Formats: sequence, structure tokens, C-alpha cells
Amino acid sequence: MPHIPGRPRRALVAVGGSLALVIGSTPGTAPVLPHHLLRAAAATDGACAPAEHEGLSVGMPTSPGYSPTTGTITALTVFIDFPDAEARGSTQERYAEFFPATSDYFRTSSYGLLDYRAEPVHRWLRMSQPFEAYGIDRGAGWHPDDPQGYNRLIEEIVAALGEEVDHSAYDLVNVLATPNAGPPATEKVLSVSFPGRPLAETPTGTLSNVSFIWSRQPGESPHRVLVHENGHAFGLPDLYWTGQDDAPLLAGHWDVMEQDWGPTNDFLAWHKWKLGWLTDAEVVCVPAGTGPTEYTLLPVADPGTGVKLLALRTGPSEAIAVEVRTPAELDSVVCRPGVLVSRVDAAVPTGRGPVRVEDATPGSAGCQTLPDPQVTAELTDAPFVPGETFTDDAAGVRVEVLAADPDGSHRVRVTRW
Repeated sequence: MPHIPGRPRRALVAVGGSLALVIGSTPGTAPVLPHHLLRAAAATDGACAPAEHEGLSVGMPTSPGYSPTTGTITALTVFIDFPDAEARGSTQERYAEFFPATSDYFRTSSYGLLDYRAEPVHRWLRMSQPFEAYGIDRGAGWHPDDPQGYNRLIEEIVAALGEEVDHSAYDLVNVLATPNAGPPATEKVLSVSFPGRPLAETPTGTLSNVSFIWSRQPGESPHRVLVHENGHAFGLPDLYWTGQDDAPLLAGHWDVMEQDWGPTNDFLAWHKWKLGWLTDAEVVCVPAGTGPTEYTLLPVADPGTGVKLLALRTGPSEAIAVEVRTPAELDSVVCRPGVLVSRVDAAVPTGRGPVRVEDATPGSAGCQTLPDPQVTAELTDAPFVPGETFTDDAAGVRVEVLAADPDGSHRVRVTRW
């Protein structure tokens, strides 16, 4: 949402499986926002990716402030409870709700390029006040001068850890609150991340990239709320709708940055490229003026080497991404394997649809009607299958799906004019 000069930024609110990034600013000052709050995840190849928007850098995850996304990263993981909401279980039990599942998820999605290591401090850190006193609510932000709120929580966490932790040794921080603090996630989602800027200075380093996880998520893979929140620490935007009007169809269950409840789902190929999990050899830029050209696309979940993303830049901030999605470990509910086409607009803010999936079967109820409101049924049959064609005359793009091979790869013919 736009900032009104002279007023404090209260929140950038999200309305999906978890809250969007919420970054505060002091009254009368320009807000300091991570780049991905202002733009979609832009890839590195300038010929393929949308151009920098309004002079901002592309905000790649290796930029100062964000967590690295390849190699070994370490996540300080701490546990908090409150005088009026004392933990009912052990920190080991709370930890087991997320690990090793989160580490396994990132290893699988990144093709082994991300070695995510959580380092827990196995004791409950008792906060000084009852939960309600902190004013934690949906949309609550972090404000460095706030005597309460997340600022006080962060200060108390740092004080409680004391010299026990060397903060300089960690890339990000996970705060796992006792589940009985605050409302159930089915009633109000409070989980939130504060990435891309320092939050507190400690004697051993800066505290940044902090994710707070409240309550428990429903569904078969509830750990994905942490995957989603850590995705912000890696520089990814929210893909769900935060507007006051009715939500349009966006990315659906094709990316965990939109829907992190219910059955498991992977990241879009576009995000994998941004995160450095797809190499340049696995991405083909198709420039304007290219005549009919055939490509064989491997499924995004395939760990082998081959082309997995076609990137077609269509404007100063726009691109069309073409990938193949099939049933896989992180895409278990894919019911219509095929070629997924999505539109990326780097000028669109987080929560306003920076990535939108094209629906090959508009108006249908979808092929996967799970009893879970977090799965957008209408988009479950969005991929294009052999014999179908995606065409955008205004952008000068045609993608014809020619055939599907037994290994899940698809042959497509792309024409640009």
C-alpha cells in the first residue's frame, strides 16, 4: 500500500497462509522498504528479466541485508512463551513441527543447492508481559521506536539470549512462539517476517531477517508457513492479494509464496531462477522477433540438467515465464501436468499480483477440488497440454504445446513477433 507522508507506516498486510512482510518507518520519514516489497522477483539476465523499476536495484537475495540462498545457511531458532500463555510442551516438540521438514523442503526445491541448517536454543524464553500487552495482531508492524509490539519482543529476545548466542554466525532468525499464545491460525494468521534491514544491534552482530511463527497451520505440511516466511528473507514477494476488493486469480497453489496451507507445493521456476537454483544453462531467453523455435522443457521438479524455464521479456517491467509442472514430491496435487504460463510484472508491489498464472481452462472448476480454501481450485487445471496454445497478440507471443514425453518433459514451439 502507498505510504502517506507524515504518517507512520503501520503495515503491509497480507491475507493468505501467513502475513506479508511488515516494515515500519518513523512518522515524517520516507519508508525504508526491501526491494521485493516494491517489485516482483526479477531474475539476473537483463535480456530476459524485467528492467529495473524506478531506478531500484533488482534486490537479488545476495544483496546486503537478505539471506544467501545457496550453499550452507544457518538459522538461529528460538522459542518464546508468555506469563499468560506458558508453553504446554517442550521446545523439542515445537522444533519437530518444522524440522527437518523445512530443511528437506529447501534441499529438494533447490536441487541440493541450499543446505539449510537450523540451530535451536532449546529453552523457552519467557517474555516479560502477557501476550495481549504487546499488541500483536494481524498487520502489526515493526517500528524501531515502539515501546511495545515487535520491537519490544525483539529487544527482550536479544536480552534473554545474552551472550549465549553469536548473532554474527547466523543468516536468519526463526522465532517459534508457543502455539497457545494468540488465536488459532484458522481464526487469524499472525505469522510474519521482517527481512532486508537491521532490526537490532547486539554485542555480537546485527539481528536481521527475523520470522515469527504463531499458532499452528492446518493441513498435511504445516511446516510450509516457515518456508513461506523464510522465502521473504530470501527476497521473495507475497503472491496473494492484499487489496480490499475481491481477489483476482493470481498464482494459486503453484507457488508457496501465495498458498502455504494444505497440500505441499513448490516454487515457480521464476522464483527458482531468482534464488539461484536454476542455472543460466537451464533458462532460455527468447527475444522478440524470434521465429518459430522448438524447445524441450524438463519438469521443474526434475533434478537433472536441462531447460526448465523460458523467459520472454515483453516490456520494461514485464515478462512471460514458461515452465512444466508435473506431480512430484513438492507438487503432489498436480492433477493436470503440462506447460504453466505466468506473467511477471516487476512494477507491481507485493500483495497486488506481481505474478499471475494464465489459466488454460478459464471458467472451469479445476481438476483438484480439495476441501481446503487455500487451494485455488480454478487454477489447478491451469497448465496447457499437448494440442493447446497460449497466445498474446499484444505482446507478440505464441506458445504451442506439441507433445508430452514419458519422462514428463514437454516439447513446445515458441514464436515471437
